[in-house]
Amino acid sequence: MFDKPRVDQRLLAAEVAAAWAVDVTDLVFLPVGLDESAWAYRVDTATGERYFLKMRRGEFTEAAVLLPRFLRAQGVRQVVAPIDLPEGGAGRGFGHYQLLLYPFHDGGSLWDRGLTDRQWVEYGEFLGRLHAVRPSADLAGVLPVETYRSNAGERLRVLGKQAAASEALGAFWDRYGAALHRLSATVDELASRVTHAHHVICHADIHPGNLLADGDGPLHVVDWDAPILAPRERDLMFVYSQDFGDHPVNAHRAELFRRGYGPLEPDQTMLSYYRAERQLDDVAAFLSSILSRHSSPESQANDRHWLTRIAETVAETTYTP
Repeated sequence: MFDKPRVDQRLLAAEVAAAWAVDVTDLVFLPVGLDESAWAYRVDTATGERYFLKMRRGEFTEAAVLLPRFLRAQGVRQVVAPIDLPEGGAGRGFGHYQLLLYPFHDGGSLWDRGLTDRQWVEYGEFLGRLHAVRPSADLAGVLPVETYRSNAGERLRVLGKQAAASEALGAFWDRYGAALHRLSATVDELASRVTHAHHVICHADIHPGNLLADGDGPLHVVDWDAPILAPRERDLMFVYSQDFGDHPVNAHRAELFRRGYGPLEPDQTMLSYYRAERQLDDVAAFLSSILSRHSSPESQANDRHWLTRIAETVAETTYTP
């Protein structure tokens, strides 16, 4: 989130220090991510070590905590997993929030910079390894399973009526509402045509914004908040779509990715379904955020930017997911 949460930052720093037994010298808010229920901080310590703190309103899912640990134990080295508390477990309550602490990795995300050739190969290696890992029985019991029943269309119908009647979004809805309803119909139509394929562990948000690296260094994969058991196309959509990052895939990058991942022929109907469903889900999320009017003008402008970008894409006469 762009906006700071309404918490006492001094109390938050003290909670982190007590929970993880670290000498916190500073807590720096990081305006990253689009999840309106989650916030991020850099934690500086007296020893010079730095950590990444994630604070969520409500609870993290069991899978968000257990899966990264499991994958690290399986040797998937790119995974950034939460740091255990000294007494065991990973999450710490803080009022209405829950905290997870992670290692901090320099370099930032690859959304703007893009991946180097070497990193495209590693991207493929990582997803190939992830999709080959078999979950334990305990892990499979807490991972959601793909159903192809998205609630984004119903959210759009409700929010669309509010948008049409609002001062903030009335003109936007007049221009793009019909195209967004067509997108919803497209998602339903594609869902009816997908072939139910073999399920693998999917990160489910594996775009360049969740890949960290320092220069041409190794990849670090973050944001394991919503993993799912689904066909591999759930993740591959982020690789083959042009929607994510400033340097999306092209023929050269696709070949580098395949070099790491191995032979693959993604199901095109499945890729189209996941792309359209993600667009629809994002539209509903941005509409909800803008209509809530709880965020700052800066945050509202950011939401409108991404909402308009998606709407312009799906309104084009040549649009196909």
